Amino acid sequence: MQTSHPGGLYLLFATEMWERFSYYGNRALLALFMLSALSFDKQFTAALYGQYTGLVFLTPLIGGYIADRFWGNRRSIMVGGGLMAAGQYCLFASGSFYTQLDIAIPFFYLGLGLIILGNGLFKPNISTLVGQLYAPQDKRKDAAYTIFYMGINLGSFFAPLICGTLGDTGDPADFRWGFFTAGTGMLIAMLVFGYFQKKYLVDPLGNQIGMAPEARTKAQTQRRNAPLTRVDYDRMLVIGVISFFVIFFWAAFEQAGVSLTFFANENLDRELFGWTVPTSWFQALNPIFVLVFAPIFAQFWVKLAKKDLEPASPTKMGLGLLLLSAGFLIIALGVKQVAPGIKLSMMWLIAMYWLHSMGELCLSPIGLSLVNKLSPAKFASLLMGVWFLSTAAANWFAGILAGFYPETGKPTPNFLGWPIATLNDFFMLFVIMSFVAGALLLLSTKLLQQRMHGVN
Repeated sequence: MQTSHPGGLYLLFATEMWERFSYYGNRALLALFMLSALSFDKQFTAALYGQYTGLVFLTPLIGGYIADRFWGNRRSIMVGGGLMAAGQYCLFASGSFYTQLDIAIPFFYLGLGLIILGNGLFKPNISTLVGQLYAPQDKRKDAAYTIFYMGINLGSFFAPLICGTLGDTGDPADFRWGFFTAGTGMLIAMLVFGYFQKKYLVDPLGNQIGMAPEARTKAQTQRRNAPLTRVDYDRMLVIGVISFFVIFFWAAFEQAGVSLTFFANENLDRELFGWTVPTSWFQALNPIFVLVFAPIFAQFWVKLAKKDLEPASPTKMGLGLLLLSAGFLIIALGVKQVAPGIKLSMMWLIAMYWLHSMGELCLSPIGLSLVNKLSPAKFASLLMGVWFLSTAAANWFAGILAGFYPETGKPTPNFLGWPIATLNDFFMLFVIMSFVAGALLLLSTKLLQQRMHGVN
């Protein structure tokens, strides 16, 4: 059995790394840009952030359909990347004219719109290509998606450090340079992918993958045109159920870009040896934890598998939700122990992000691999879009939940009859939500395994 991975995996690794650099460089600055440069208030910023990130993950459903039926994965990726680069440069223009809101705001919304459309074409198709590099039953797929996931986090680690350093200086005029750098990262992704795709994007038999329908081989076409079976329908049902549960994970996890950014900016003691750590830098904690611990997790699952002790994929994902709950519990306890007006040590937030990252490793790469393994060939990209649809719903929900962030001098928000008067109340909301979702997913594991028909 082969243990090395095809060169195409590392091409997709590099492409996704630069694309995520672009996206997370944008995300690290977006809320701060809306508050500081465009003078939006926190509630509007939180709602708009949730709507934007929700649409970013909604459009992959459309992009997956376009690729499956018309363009193929490769063309969809190239067009999507070009649109995202254009969107980042529109945000650069918005930042350049931030003192003239009648110019800045239209450029701002145009930039967000182009990124939303581009991501829809890019995101599901590059994730689907990873699985196409391997034979259907190849046991290297989980490891391949873990390597691919490290590319995602390598890009998202450097993004807030570089784009944040250039853009988050305290001077609103500098935000544009962070957006400019994010756009340049997206262009690098397209150059790398466009130059090497023909050489490396091949299946185990040497056939080109990710092609438009008219360019697919006879075997690829037959596999995609095969009628759906009862097993296929059961497996698609599992994808739907799992996608529902992960809404609650990402709705809490994505607070990093909005309410947790507010919290770090206002309530955290960011002084370190006389230097103030930029707020945007805290978003680099999650990816660096993932980069360090992803190989450890991969080896851990392999060792458990050798002893026939590896938990099923839904079990791993349920554990991810419980770890997320534990992270919010840490920060809830931290804010409860400090007196009003006293800023919290950075170590509390670092501990929270570590637990969140461990939860992410149990859920996200496992989910990507599982969707690829369960999807019938004819709907491979579309069902990857369904997976990202859950992230879309989660980001929209995240924006709503961030609107409950308590602010001094404003009316106390009320969540389903529960007044969110303090930061402890706010963070406990996420503790309870993610714990209940994780417990329900663990209780559902046996039933889901039956519907997976032998896929772990």
